Amino acid sequence: MPPGSPTDGREPGGFGDLRIAPSVLSADFGRLAEQVGEVAAVADWLHVDVMDGHFVPNVTIGPPVVASLRRHTPLFFDCHLMMTEPGRYLRAFADAGADGCTVHVEVGDTDDLVTQMRDLGLRAGLALNPDTPFDAVRPYLGDIDLVLCMTVFPGFGGQSFIGHVMDKVRQVRAAVERDALLLDIEVDGGIDTETVPVAAAAGANVFVAGSAIFGHDRPWVATEAIRASAQAGTR
Repeated sequence: MPPGSPTDGREPGGFGDLRIAPSVLSADFGRLAEQVGEVAAVADWLHVDVMDGHFVPNVTIGPPVVASLRRHTPLFFDCHLMMTEPGRYLRAFADAGADGCTVHVEVGDTDDLVTQMRDLGLRAGLALNPDTPFDAVRPYLGDIDLVLCMTVFPGFGGQSFIGHVMDKVRQVRAAVERDALLLDIEVDGGIDTETVPVAAAAGANVFVAGSAIFGHDRPWVATEAIRASAQAGTR
């Protein structure tokens, strides 16, 4: 694996910087720390998918696993809380070592959740499902650090990229540029070397990839290939 790291410890990097965030949802949970180590030198963030079995029909990991991983890597932890009641757990994730948390605008109480994340020192993100319109997140763009436009319906890895979400990505990017917002635009779902340049061209700058990275025999090579394709999409 290549030496060094593209980020300095838990620093998130500058707003708008291109970042690759491997998703541990697709890693081998039996050797999770080892798998994270395989991408640590070439990843910018580590994306942690948290599912509660209510907001989405699946259950994944929680704060104890985040705390365990925190002892093994200095990567920035980008925690995506696919939960009906994320406010009950934000402090636990912050205490476990999360650096940023993203909650879904669909669950409501958005103002309170953003305030909680800020008070806990977390980077604050809002996620939108593929069928949730841009208008649902528009009022909060000046108060958050990240918008996550889901390019699959959340709940399971390995789904196909939903291309029409790029219209929403373009709407977010237009707002960022019009209002000079300090805001990252993230996409998650079906991201690989074929789809990442499409998302980059639409205006996304943070790319979550799971199966395309951890399904590869050499995850670090797959991570670098996705980065190269994303860079091509911004030219």
